Amino acid sequence: MSRKKIIAANWKMYKTPGQTRQFMQEFIPLVAGHTRDQIVICPPFVNIATLVEMAEGTNVEVGAQNVFWEKEGAFTGEISCEMLVGAKCEWVIIGHSERRQYFGETDDTVNRRLEVALEAGLSPIVCVGEVKEEREAGITEDVLRRQCSRAFRGISARKAAKMTVAYEPVWAIGTGLTATPEMANDAHRLIRQEAANVFGDDYARQLRILYGGSVKPENAHNLLEQAEIDGALIGGASLKPDSLAKIVKW
Repeated sequence: MSRKKIIAANWKMYKTPGQTRQFMQEFIPLVAGHTRDQIVICPPFVNIATLVEMAEGTNVEVGAQNVFWEKEGAFTGEISCEMLVGAKCEWVIIGHSERRQYFGETDDTVNRRLEVALEAGLSPIVCVGEVKEEREAGITEDVLRRQCSRAFRGISARKAAKMTVAYEPVWAIGTGLTATPEMANDAHRLIRQEAANVFGDDYARQLRILYGGSVKPENAHNLLEQAEIDGALIGGASLKPDSLAKIVKW
């Protein structure tokens, strides 16, 4: 079956609301009328309102970079699903490697965030991927199986219908290094098999799996033409309108 590709931008901790407005003024005309791929931009929380306003009536969808699993309460600095939905967010990134590396995210907390995000009707992009030492030790497959099985635990195929997975080899994020298209394709195939084990073959065939790790205009086409790669999660190359537009038009 044909899976519509997703080009998702993760702005990380970049851009003010004013810079977001300027970006969208330049970006929207560059991708107007593009329907082959879904376009998603995930800005910092403070820019969501501006991005939603600028994206209204366009082919750009809005996501957040994280979400907490509690509905409300004394959790200073956290953001709930209800808040994201109320702000007209449609997507949310969960378990990005930087959240795991710097902020104590684990496979189990990814599972908790994923469960509430799906319950709230958000479309989660769940990130998995090995670090350099794991790749060099030859345990990439074990790491991906563990991350997927724990993240998906206790979630039904029906609830997981809106989920997307992003494979991001941590050694390739922000380093300029990129997994070869063949390496990425193999990892995506393994993730799809793990999804089949948990949710069934029909679900796995429809699951969209993105590649993230130094995706840029120069390598986007070779990656995105791979059969198992259903889009890209883009960091640094998504911060300039012309750069992101070139990837969208891969």
